[in-house]
Formats: sequence, C-alpha cells, structure tokens
Amino acid sequence: MVWVLLLRLLCYSALFLNRYFSSRGIFLSATILIYLLMGELHMIDTVTWHKLEGSQMVVAMKGISLAFDLDRGTMPAVPNPLEFTGYILFVGTVIFGPWVSYSSYEEAIESHKLSLTWLQKFSVSWVKCQVCLVISNCIAPYLFPYFIPIHGGGGLRTWLHAYENAVSFHFSNYFVGHLSESTTVLAGVGFTEDNDNVKWDLKVVKPLNVELSRSMVLVVTSWNIPMSRWLNNRCFQNALKLGTFPSIIVTYTASALLHGLSFHLGAVLLSLGFITYVLRERLAAIFSACILSKQCPTDCRHQYQKELWVYGINMPFSAMAIFHLTYLGSLLDADIENLAAEEGYVANHTIQKWSELSWASHWLVFACWLFYRLIQ
Repeated sequence: MVWVLLLRLLCYSALFLNRYFSSRGIFLSATILIYLLMGELHMIDTVTWHKLEGSQMVVAMKGISLAFDLDRGTMPAVPNPLEFTGYILFVGTVIFGPWVSYSSYEEAIESHKLSLTWLQKFSVSWVKCQVCLVISNCIAPYLFPYFIPIHGGGGLRTWLHAYENAVSFHFSNYFVGHLSESTTVLAGVGFTEDNDNVKWDLKVVKPLNVELSRSMVLVVTSWNIPMSRWLNNRCFQNALKLGTFPSIIVTYTASALLHGLSFHLGAVLLSLGFITYVLRERLAAIFSACILSKQCPTDCRHQYQKELWVYGINMPFSAMAIFHLTYLGSLLDADIENLAAEEGYVANHTIQKWSELSWASHWLVFACWLFYRLIQ
C-alpha cells in the first residue's frame, strides 16, 4: 500500500510542479518510468515488486492519461489533491483495474440510482469471471488427453502442451478482466448515457476475439480493451510523427515497460508488434477484398466482401493467429517452479521454450515479411 501511495504522491507532485508547462505528459511518463525501474532493480525485492505490478500499472496509466489530457486542454486545470487521490485510488479499479478516464470517474461521483440493468451487468460479469477461473485452473491444464483425447509424442506433444499453457494463461487473464468489470460496475463506472437511457456496457476483455481470432491485431485490442484504448490514445497517436512502424514499436515497448522488466512479457508484446504489421492491408488493396486484420464496416469500398474465396483467405490468417498464440503461450509454463514464476521468467527460459518449438512462429513472421516485400 505504501508503494502505491508513494507513486500517487510522485504523480501529483510532477503534475503540480509542471502545471504551467505544455509537455506534462512526456515529463510524467519519464518520471514514472524511472520510478518503476528503480523499484524493480533497487528499492524492493523482486517477488514483492511483481505482486504490486498490477496496481502500480493502473496508477501509472491514470496519472499519464491525466497529464496528456491537461496538455490537450480537455482538462482545464490540475485537480486538487483530494480529487486526484479519489481518481487514482478509486475503489472500483485500484486493485484489479481497469484504467478509466477522469471524466468517467467524475460521472461515477454524480451517481445513478440502482437499477436492474446495473445489477444484471454486475452479475453476468461475476459469473463469467468464476467460469474463467475454473477453466484456467481445472480444465485448461488437463485439456489433452483428459478432456480432448489426443495422444501423441515428440513434436505433437510439445505443441499440445504449449496450447494447454496458452489457454490456461488466457483464461486467467479473462478471470481478472471480468472480475475488474464486476468491481468497476459495482462502484458505478462503466455506462454510457443517451438522453435518460443509461446503458451499462463496460467491456474489459473479449475472449472469443482472442481464442477464435481473425488476426493478431484483434487479439491485441481484445486482450485488455481499456489498456488498448489507452495505448492507442496516449502512445501510438503521440508517436505517429515518427512513422507507423516506429510508433507501433514505441507503443509495445511502453506496454512491456508498464508490465515490468519481465523478459517473457517483453518478448511476447514486442513480438506481437512485429506480427501485427501491414501484410493484410497490402493484400486487401491488391484484391480489393475484405481481408483486413479487422472486420470492414458495412459501408466499406472493397469490391469483394462476402465471396467464398474471401472467407478462404481469412481462415488461414485466423489459424495463423491461433498458432502464434500457442507459440507465445508456451513461455507461460505452469510446471515451472513457483518462485521462478513469481520472480519473472528469465531469458534462458524463453529461449529454451522457443527452441523446443523450433522458433516456428518467428520463421513464419519472417516468411510473411518476405512475402510482403515481394508483393510491395
């Protein structure tokens, strides 16, 4: 608790001291980065620090988003210490997240009457989080051959085990996502208002978009929707002046640093940055077909939209996304010693796991890049 409060104090001090400058977002981002690096490397033991990462990340995202809002003029002035503390330590998000904007927090303070739709949204999210918890701990680790009787040896067994690890980790993330939905809605955040109609529509994760994904781009945006929105608005848009590809790398580097100096998370996030690049945009332009990474809107100008061959092109890309997720999920081995898992997966573990799978995903990404260069 003291470390979280210290980060809150650091954020407010940086905002207050720079209240007359126009680059508060960049300054606060650099300040928080230095604090996180010092905390992980010097100020506290690794095991304890990793237990704090979730709460620290939410505080950091809130502070940085507030700083950029001040720079853009959407916030008229720095909130007073009590208002700032209320936002940073908002009871619905302080432990499990997700990130919420300051305007959403202000709407929650104004409050709405208890309603059946509010109770329904909370109840559904709560049931979903319990189901995901059961799948993560009791089903996914024993998927093959207990629940799905597929037997094999050698390379097949390695890939099946990697898929089990990936699914188990995915559903643990869905559990936290739906649990954060529950706590946030319970505290009064997560609605949109149209005239007098209040709709509780907060979404933190979309499991089907990950497990049966159209592309890796959809995986990234559906894994943690509020964080994806935050990274797009606060990192990607601000880095666009460097170019599209450098801004992608800046965004995923920021995400990796916010998650802590864990080699496997950094490797996964940066790998996703390379995987989600521009191949499908080029193919969509060549064929004038709806084969983009994200589903086209109903009024798109592509000549071919629902033809059978369009689905035939999209399906291999979906299979490729599942393949990449299995490969990346192999790092998250449930059989590794608990202490090693708490301290973060070391580089040797990552290299060993990917070597067992013959670096297949990296070779596939390289092949896609070569193909992109040929058709460019």
